[in-house]
Amino acid sequence: MEGVKMLSNMRLCSNVPAQSIVQTALGGHQSVNSYLVPGGRIYEQREYIYRALTDIPGITAVKPKAAFYIFPKIDVKKFNITDDEKFALDLLRDKKILLIHGGGFNWQEPDHFRVVYLPRIEVLRESVTKIADFFSYYHQE
Repeated sequence: MEGVKMLSNMRLCSNVPAQSIVQTALGGHQSVNSYLVPGGRIYEQREYIYRALTDIPGITAVKPKAAFYIFPKIDVKKFNITDDEKFALDLLRDKKILLIHGGGFNWQEPDHFRVVYLPRIEVLRESVTKIADFFSYYHQE
């Protein structure tokens, strides 16, 4: 379990976005703007992850406006989920997909998880395909 926590913290604490803003903070060209408009990489990744996750039956989400992650809600009755940490570990074991359960962010109900959408769309597509497949048969005991 300690290894899973370490891996999740490494993923949560990546400094890549911070490195991108150093240029702006030092008064240089604000190149981040080109990523956030239609056709920009971050914009397109956000649009993709929102559509792909909300297309999974039993998953809903609010489209992020100022974050690099999405916090989808799981229909816990549909999947009989009572323990979101168990859900995250089951997904990791079965599909080799690491995500953080809502409880990892002090969310009280076992009905959310967090996905960072900074990876390229090809990586997101592969991951969401595995997540969708997992939800097609998952039912917590």
